[in-house]
Amino acid sequence: MQRKDLIVLAVDDDLINLKLLKSMLTKSGAVAEIIEAKNGSDAIGILKSRNDIDLILLDIIMPIMGGIEMLKVVRADDNLRQLPIIVLTTDETKKNDALEFGANGFLMKPIRNDDLMKKIATVII
Repeated sequence: MQRKDLIVLAVDDDLINLKLLKSMLTKSGAVAEIIEAKNGSDAIGILKSRNDIDLILLDIIMPIMGGIEMLKVVRADDNLRQLPIIVLTTDETKKNDALEFGANGFLMKPIRNDDLMKKIATVII
């Protein structure tokens, strides 16, 4: 991964998963800031208030607004549609939905550090 200043929005309702992601991203040395959101609705609010986010790591199954709904909102917004989104989930059946609605990549939980870093490298140009 070439960039060393990424700002990542991690969206997951599970605090343990958020901590794990934060730990992996921090150790990578490529991430300057990790912003956390507990559901798609909170994440959309963050995206509307900040224009410096480089990547979204998105869980699919969450309360209030799930990942597929959030994908639809982000991809319909002219200001957000180019943002790379990697979907993280335990449900393999959601993969096609995620990719159909605009996800740039997909990883099955539990996330392994090497897999996460390789996937990020493929979507960040």
